[in-house]
Amino acid sequence: MIAELFSLFYQFADVFAFLILASSGLAIVFGMMGVINMAHGEFIMCGAYVTVGLVNLGLPLPLAQIIAAIAAGLIGVVVEMLIVRKFYRRPLDSLLATWGLSLIVTQGTLLIVGSSVRGIGTPEGSFAVGDYTFSMYRMILFACAVAVLLGIYILFMRTRFGVIARATMQNAGMARALGARTGRIYAVSFGIGAGLAGLCGALYAPTMTLIPTMGATFIVESFVTVVVGGANVLLGTAPAAMFLALVRMTLNAGYGQIIGQIGMLFAVIVIIRLLPEGFSSILTRRGR
Repeated sequence: MIAELFSLFYQFADVFAFLILASSGLAIVFGMMGVINMAHGEFIMCGAYVTVGLVNLGLPLPLAQIIAAIAAGLIGVVVEMLIVRKFYRRPLDSLLATWGLSLIVTQGTLLIVGSSVRGIGTPEGSFAVGDYTFSMYRMILFACAVAVLLGIYILFMRTRFGVIARATMQNAGMARALGARTGRIYAVSFGIGAGLAGLCGALYAPTMTLIPTMGATFIVESFVTVVVGGANVLLGTAPAAMFLALVRMTLNAGYGQIIGQIGMLFAVIVIIRLLPEGFSSILTRRGR
């Protein structure tokens, strides 16, 4: 009985970690900054490719993953300064600009690196509960997802930078009048979002085949998780991921992964219909 219950928790934790790690960067860029970043998947791809490249050069996997996340974050700062900064308050234009960037990066990677890159393999290590054996690395991914959630909350809710960043997103003109360097805040916030996307790719690099279009594997789940979370992404992303993970895990167990993904997307439609402002509207209402 304990083994079966842990197996269900393991499946839930696996899907939850995927949704949180894939959507956390987008929650900052799209949810807080209002930028529809269609290149989100390419930042994830960047993290994965840099990780595999560094590991093949001899670096330990954890160090390679940290460097990959930092690299994606720095690239994000450059992208914000050169491209995204021109399209704040213009969501459709930002969508087209980042979509174009996505196409350029995908095709450029295909031309330079090739159609696929040899992977590094999932780190060995497993544990048994009853008659079931589970991968230790999948539980590490779950722990990383929880740590990312906690880190985002502390950064944006418990630090001076977070207060200034939230003020800038809500009213940039007033924040600028009070002395905030809004340009720098936007660049750093976008860089954090890109870095989290890179971290996602770095963490999942050992578990999948690296191809130039691998970002598409993450982007649908990223957007639906952020949208279902609602306007207050700092409150809504976690419960949205929990709900969607529960739906997908239940359907996966009974009907397979394809039905699980279809059912999750159907659940998104229902939630948006019943809660147009997402899960954060419930939490905000209770807090009043």
